[in-house]
Amino acid sequence: MVRFWKGSGRQSVIRYAKPTTVDEALALLGEDRWRILAGGTDFYPAQGAKPFRDNVLDINGLAELRGIAEAGEHWRIGARTTWTDIVRHPLPAAFDALKAAAREVGSVQIQNVASVAGNLCNASPAADGVPALLALDADVELRSVDATRHLPLDAFILGNRCTALQPGEMVTAIRVPKRSAAGASAFVKLGARRYLVISIAMAAARLVVENGAVAEAAIAVGSCSAVARRLAGVEAALRGRPIDEALADAVLSAPFDELSPIADVRGSAEYREQAAREIVVRAVRGAVGLDQGKVAA
Repeated sequence: MVRFWKGSGRQSVIRYAKPTTVDEALALLGEDRWRILAGGTDFYPAQGAKPFRDNVLDINGLAELRGIAEAGEHWRIGARTTWTDIVRHPLPAAFDALKAAAREVGSVQIQNVASVAGNLCNASPAADGVPALLALDADVELRSVDATRHLPLDAFILGNRCTALQPGEMVTAIRVPKRSAAGASAFVKLGARRYLVISIAMAAARLVVENGAVAEAAIAVGSCSAVARRLAGVEAALRGRPIDEALADAVLSAPFDELSPIADVRGSAEYREQAAREIVVRAVRGAVGLDQGKVAA
């Protein structure tokens, strides 16, 4: 462990630690308050030129938190798994939306180091990975010295920059039930340009097709509410529908009650609402093979 001093103000020791095991990391979290450093792609921009005021727990030495594996009834994605790892790992077609979202997380250089758990803990309404993970019914594994608990993703991200992470806890994995790794999926992102952009709206759709009709539907939209949301009304409208051009009408006529878009520099609330409907149509069509792709404003 390395100790160093604040550069200004009243002197006090700020601790830096780089543990090599999860148990060591959890022990440190249990004895003091720490700011966790993983990929650093959000950590360092948020810090800027300000002096450090929090202890820093660098988890980049925790090899056991990186990787994707089948474990019992789940696919398990380690907290330190990068977006490039997601893209490269062989996964069922239900993960195609997550792979597409992974390619939208900043530049390739960012994707090589940014972690999946970091994207969730940052809790941005525009976090690219969240809609696809919602459509996969993902949950978040939280560990402390005393316990391990699992929260559905929609119970972990509580609001803009707000999560259910408690003192002494860290995210150790994201789990996807194997029952939800069924069907095929697609992701569509709407931005002011085609690359390196914060989304105006984005949608992930996962559909299971049986006998030419939708047997199961999971639809999620991001950037159109304080947190990404599953759209229960759209999902209900799609179930039982034949795979044809009328799928678009089913989406467009369904309620989008879960969304509460705001106006900002990227678009008005009205524009976001209409855009969300259009990109959900495109994601649904992409998931069933009718078409796919990304759009620009």
